[in-house]
Amino acid sequence: MIDPIIFTIKIGTFQFSLHWYGVIVMLGVSVAAWLSGREVKRRGGDVNWIWDSLFYILIAGVIGARLWYVAVSTIGGNPQYLQNPLSIFNIPAGGLHIYGAFLFGGIAFLIYARRQKLDLWLLIDSIAPNLLIGQAIGRIANFINQELYGPPTTLPWGIPIDAQHRLPMYQDLSQFPEATTRFHPTFAYEMVWNILAATLLVWIGRKFERKIRPGTIFFGWMVLAGLGRAIIETWRPDQPILAGIGISTSRLVALLLFITGGILLLSRYHMLPFSFWKDQPELELQSEAERMDE
Repeated sequence: MIDPIIFTIKIGTFQFSLHWYGVIVMLGVSVAAWLSGREVKRRGGDVNWIWDSLFYILIAGVIGARLWYVAVSTIGGNPQYLQNPLSIFNIPAGGLHIYGAFLFGGIAFLIYARRQKLDLWLLIDSIAPNLLIGQAIGRIANFINQELYGPPTTLPWGIPIDAQHRLPMYQDLSQFPEATTRFHPTFAYEMVWNILAATLLVWIGRKFERKIRPGTIFFGWMVLAGLGRAIIETWRPDQPILAGIGISTSRLVALLLFITGGILLLSRYHMLPFSFWKDQPELELQSEAERMDE
């Protein structure tokens, strides 16, 4: 397997290690930002809207990813962060969650867009498919870290996991020999799903660009991202299970994301008996006409 640490620098008592995880995650963020900037420009916006907001998104995203992980871990019965609150700040030890990054990063981006008086619909529709691409790239880091895998499998694409990286239920080498036991690469399942979902959203956005309403691509992202994660979570034995519900926190949030996105999408086209966009259609058509004139 690949060493998670690229190199380590030691100067006296100071030590710095560069991890593949951080490099790959930042590569995913950079690719997502670059693709989003291109799409914003194609739609008539300014590419700098993306790059200027990235600083705030990254800070908020890292904080949110850590806090979400700590919260989920604590709810799942891990007393570590209650017994030693300072360990919350030990991010290099591991423990980030994508949902926290989406939530806090999204709030930071929303505040930035509102303050700059930017076209929010244009931005979120431009960014949505590329969130999936960036996340797919980031999943490569899970392979290097030997994490986010599923239960043992005999399928030909199963992957080996070193004994020291295994979950407690798979550490009995007499039952799960290290040389022959393979595991579901659930991170790879999510990577493939995300790429396919992003491709579908981009195709819809280009094919029906003059017909779809603003927000359609973003709500589509909610549906596809939520659905994919909810399905893949069935192969994730490492996730804390919520007492009395029988499902993991991540799967519950994924289902809520899927349902909420579906409701918003159907409501956007007035396919439900209620609507959140009663006064929007004429304004949207006018806005689209103005962009075409420009």
